[in-house]
Amino acid sequence: MANPFDLTGRRALVTGGATGIGEGIALGLAAAGADVALTYRSHAPEETLAKIEAAGRKGAAVQADFTGMDEAAAAEVTGFAADALGGLDILVNNAGIIYREESVDMPLSEWRRVLQVNLDSVWLLSQAAGKRMVERGSGKIVIVSSVLGSQGGLRVPAYTSSKHAVIGLTRALCNEWAPHGVNVNAIAPGYTATDNTQALRDDPERSRALLDRIPAGRFADSSEMAGAAVFLASDAASYCHGSVVTVDGGWLAR
Repeated sequence: MANPFDLTGRRALVTGGATGIGEGIALGLAAAGADVALTYRSHAPEETLAKIEAAGRKGAAVQADFTGMDEAAAAEVTGFAADALGGLDILVNNAGIIYREESVDMPLSEWRRVLQVNLDSVWLLSQAAGKRMVERGSGKIVIVSSVLGSQGGLRVPAYTSSKHAVIGLTRALCNEWAPHGVNVNAIAPGYTATDNTQALRDDPERSRALLDRIPAGRFADSSEMAGAAVFLASDAASYCHGSVVTVDGGWLAR
């Protein structure tokens, strides 16, 4: 029998793929056989591209700032990936930012900035890629949400709102695109050792409180998100539509 997790010949775009969870997913897709294009904003992509190529896969990268993205910019990013790889079979919407502030003090400008990157760009890129996939009759879209897509969190109202929203978007797109052979699903990572959690991990009291609640007793490594992404991007998940795969060390079970 063919390996249902094999991504050989598939072409993937991972946003924010040069660092953190995005890099972990990009390398996981490459290890499973996919060629991978990635976007980056400020983190140099050369090391990640070298790892993709060391896995025997084709890699490509384009710099993109998702603040204020519009339809033309989304089409340009997806078009770059399709041109660089010879097509686009998989989109992983991973790029995201976080802003921590007491809700009574949070500026509207920061609220809007977080929603632009974490929600608007996900919608626009999903729409741009979805047009290609629906027309072709196949494709995989994976949206990276968070455990805060199911909770409120502390001092992150915009981030939490965006992560709730992309779960709703996942389900809405699934309803429209599943009949066209396009799978739209989400991953909900728990607390992971990335730049977004650096402030929490540097705070001894907050870090201890988080670790005490995680049954696994540690923060995740970004590479540990790759398995869920490979699954949802593969034929093994052919009947998964609108699903949210939680990878959180047991956080939501506590």
